[in-house]
Amino acid sequence: MTPKYPDRVTIAHLPTPLEEMPRLSKHLSGPRLFIKRDDQTGLATGGNKTRKLEFLVADALAQGCDYLVTTGGRQSNHCRQTAAAAAKFGLGCSLVLTGEAPTSETQTAVSGNLLLDQLLGAHLYWTGPRTRQEVMLDVAAELRTMGHKPYVIPLGGSNVMGATGYVKAMEELTDQLQAERLNVDFIVFASSSGGTQAGMVLGAAIYNFPGQIISISIDHPAAELQTQVAALATATATHLGLGTVSLAARIDVNDDYLGEGYAIVGETEREAIQMVAQIEGILLDPVYTGRAMGGLIDLIRWGAFTRGQTVLFWHTGGAAALPAFADKLINN
Repeated sequence: MTPKYPDRVTIAHLPTPLEEMPRLSKHLSGPRLFIKRDDQTGLATGGNKTRKLEFLVADALAQGCDYLVTTGGRQSNHCRQTAAAAAKFGLGCSLVLTGEAPTSETQTAVSGNLLLDQLLGAHLYWTGPRTRQEVMLDVAAELRTMGHKPYVIPLGGSNVMGATGYVKAMEELTDQLQAERLNVDFIVFASSSGGTQAGMVLGAAIYNFPGQIISISIDHPAAELQTQVAALATATATHLGLGTVSLAARIDVNDDYLGEGYAIVGETEREAIQMVAQIEGILLDPVYTGRAMGGLIDLIRWGAFTRGQTVLFWHTGGAAALPAFADKLINN
């Protein structure tokens, strides 16, 4: 299979590093551990959405759009990276965030990604009781009445353009593995809106990655996320000129670590963030990579991997959100 990639802009610092984590592996008496550092993609502290935005922004510019509109949670990494991309290319940016705006009594909540959104010049809108999609469409309509041409990006940048970023990422990874003569048995990472996983599984098929790709679901039941990822992976294959490709059998989702819900930090996340910081000097985030690493640590502890295997943790970024969760992360 040879994909026909659309145009992209240059934003990310690529290739991102592939690093071994020997001290963490020894601490857990587990498999050989590596980490793919997509927290180092650049663009206002980096993250996985930067790869997606290379294709999304290129598409927006090709259509003559002058505004990026997207949505996410209060501490959305995707929204922060979208705001940074808009600033870099001279575009306006409107972000639709879940919930209510901080009041004068809650100004301390304006930290982490939310602070960076404002520093980057994004216009913030809050959903209140309405759905994100409803508010986002209203914002786009308002921009059109003002003479702008908005480009609407879905939650997480998870459409065929965004997923294409992770098809390319798998090409990058397989090149790195070949250069280092390294075999990886498993890739483990956080999955929520599904675009990163859809691109990975399609890229694995295209570039003959022989290992197993396991996502740790952040907020969806496994069956729901599998269906979502399969549909997007198939659509992305069509978008890249590969015809009809069925990838359902490659989609592995673990939903054992949903905890108390999205962005609610529990002992799983807290232990993982502290452990990786103190043993490897690497910062994870409270919502995505902390939960995914917590899942990986638990899987290692109950013997899901053998000591002779190699596991790659794909770091999707998000450390900018850490200050907003300080009271949940530090044991006082």
